[in-house]
Amino acid sequence: MKGELFILSAPAGGGKTTITNLLLKEIPNLTRVITCTTRNPREGEVNGKDYIFLSKEEFEQGIKEGKFLEYAVVHGNYYGTPKEEVEKLLNEGKDVILVIDVQGMRQIKGKIRPLTTIFLIPPSIEELVNRMKKRGDSPEEIQKRLETAKKEFPAWKEYDYIVINDILEDAKEKIKTIILAQKNKTERFEIFVIKDNELRKLMENA
Repeated sequence: MKGELFILSAPAGGGKTTITNLLLKEIPNLTRVITCTTRNPREGEVNGKDYIFLSKEEFEQGIKEGKFLEYAVVHGNYYGTPKEEVEKLLNEGKDVILVIDVQGMRQIKGKIRPLTTIFLIPPSIEELVNRMKKRGDSPEEIQKRLETAKKEFPAWKEYDYIVINDILEDAKEKIKTIILAQKNKTERFEIFVIKDNELRKLMENA
């Protein structure tokens, strides 16, 4: 059976990467597709693990060849999701989570089904700024990202679910519940998992 695609969006500093890393450890069969970017790696980031770091020329060649499921320019840098990798994993029955922004979500919505979209927001603008400061963003970067975030917040109505990231553990559990609920929908249920013959026959004849 084909896997399901999940999109998690949040403003910069919203906690989407931290939560995704926790979900990947806790939910069997959930995997993340590493996105491509032309921005420079931050300290500690590893190519192929955090992002696939490409030159502007490489990325633009990929656009021409239709290699991206979605792509966007954010703060002067390209970000994009490799199409082939997503399709390969879904066809293998893996559930895939993409950590992308509002622009990316809009490009994918309608292209792939089943799709579940989740919008993660901070408890306040002040807290969002504090989180960006803690991770070492410069005042200029914070201002730029704050302006982008303010444009993204109104898009919450376009998502299936919205989660407030006040306490990290609580937000992670809410998103985990959403993902597991989607995986337990009747259309994704495999009848062969029922070991009892009598019960399985009754269900097969429904």
